[in-house]
Amino acid sequence: METTIVLPSEIEDRLNILASETGRSKEFFLREMIERGMEDIEDYYLAVEVLERIRAGKERLYTSAEVRRELGLDD
Repeated sequence: METTIVLPSEIEDRLNILASETGRSKEFFLREMIERGMEDIEDYYLAVEVLERIRAGKERLYTSAEVRRELGLDD
């Protein structure tokens, strides 16, 4: 999928310098940033969903003692 974005000039300058100094393409670094950023965004929004379920009483919380007992860690 091809997408076009407009970057602020200072970010584009930094990207150009990084690409030039490392010998990698700007596309390489943009792809890296998007992939890493996606992981962070996914983690954040999934955590927000769980928090909303907890606050709504739809998600059960477990104490550390319950988790240890369930996993057999206290044996």
